[in-house]
Amino acid sequence: MSSIDRSREVGVTRSYEIRTYGCQMNVHDSERLAGLLEDAGYVRAPEGADGDADVVVFNTCAVRENADNRLYGNLGHLAPKKAGRPGMQIAVGGCLAQKDRDTIVKKAPWVDVVFGTHNIGKLPVLLERARVQEEAQVEIAESLEAFPSTLPTRRESAYAAWVSISVGCNNTCTFCIVPALRGKEKDRRPGDILAEVEALVAEGVSEITLLGQNVNAYGSDIGDREAFSKLLRACGAIDGLERVRFTSPHPRDFTDDVIAAMAATPNVMPQLHMPLQSGSDTVLKAMRRSYRQERYLGIIEKVRAAIPHAAITTDIIVGFPGETEEDFEQTLHVVREARFAQAFTFQYSKRPGTPAAEMADQIPKEVVQARYERLVALQEEISWEENKKQVGRTLELMVAEGEGRKDGATHRLSGRAPDSRLVHFTKPDQDVRPGDVVTVEITYAAPHHLLAEGPVLDVRRTRAGDAWEKRTAGAAAEPAGVMLGLPKIGVPEPLPVAANSGCGCD
Repeated sequence: MSSIDRSREVGVTRSYEIRTYGCQMNVHDSERLAGLLEDAGYVRAPEGADGDADVVVFNTCAVRENADNRLYGNLGHLAPKKAGRPGMQIAVGGCLAQKDRDTIVKKAPWVDVVFGTHNIGKLPVLLERARVQEEAQVEIAESLEAFPSTLPTRRESAYAAWVSISVGCNNTCTFCIVPALRGKEKDRRPGDILAEVEALVAEGVSEITLLGQNVNAYGSDIGDREAFSKLLRACGAIDGLERVRFTSPHPRDFTDDVIAAMAATPNVMPQLHMPLQSGSDTVLKAMRRSYRQERYLGIIEKVRAAIPHAAITTDIIVGFPGETEEDFEQTLHVVREARFAQAFTFQYSKRPGTPAAEMADQIPKEVVQARYERLVALQEEISWEENKKQVGRTLELMVAEGEGRKDGATHRLSGRAPDSRLVHFTKPDQDVRPGDVVTVEITYAAPHHLLAEGPVLDVRRTRAGDAWEKRTAGAAAEPAGVMLGLPKIGVPEPLPVAANSGCGCD
């Protein structure tokens, strides 16, 4: 470990940068880490710092085969920067830190702190201890020390927020290492969740996403099988909360009372992300997924009957060990039947430490690639057809911040429809802020977005827009912040289908 400047001047503000990889849980954890550091007196490094901060934190993911190579490559890039910057510190947390523990410091001895998924609240203390003792601090808790939502938070959005309702997972999917790293499911008390939601709404937030590794299993830890549907209905009673979403559910736990609550609660959005993983009963059994094709399609049918305009998205893994051509055809069959608005599609890759990594009949790369391309082509066709059905509809959009990459050149703004479809719309004459709501008519559909090329029909200024404006005004007087490289709040804009957008463990 390189030397630390113990004589640094007291009262000098230190900067931080957080680099986040993996699923929504890591995204939310990074908001907590940012809040902890700012509560301890750190400030965000200027945008584009690229390792020039006083503290660089890696919040890691362990579910991809090359996750460790990516981490050590980034750590190696920072080694010369740290050598030339006395007092700089590097911390590694998250799932890979929980898994590899002491290995990180052995491979990258210039790392100052390694912490796990269960003790993110210790980061400021561990950084200070490393500075004073001039040696690396490795502290991995085996169980949750404090529920993350009790920690300070620096949220990435003024108008939309994640709200964690549980941590951990009780499933044993053979391709997933998350339960081993995040532990058994632990639920928050409903009153604590609703109190956080109410506090967020009081601050101007108008959209929340309930977050859990297996979100609709909520209640198993507190002994109430209908706790999740009750929570959705309770969110519907919160004045000022306009949109409620949740991710990610598991088909095993998706019960009729949840569908009824979604249909009956106006601010629960007509959108559902329901991971499929495979359409083959044989592969689902090998994955240790506790549902079969008929059960899955039955859920989709019930959701569509209760919520006709619901947009349903999914996760699919191609090339799981032992997958035959017949198995893959069953996946294509489910995709045709379910008609997903979008599918996040992954080529199977070994997760070290999972049963699937040791299974026989690993599929050759060229076979996986060919099947993957066929699946992507089918889903692109369906996504486009489903989006074309939106043309002519009048929709309310919540104006988004920074989701339209070409908005500046096209003189458009972007927003999310109730079903979370991304819509680019003509910029109106009056001022419109992220968090405000506009009414538009859809005129064109592409596979991954919609256009509203006519004039905006209505603009509704909101408390969420006020909150964004207040935050932006405050930020103008401070150094520019570093974005965490995270997906957007709510269901993210569809990523390139080969992207590592999450753990795929749901």
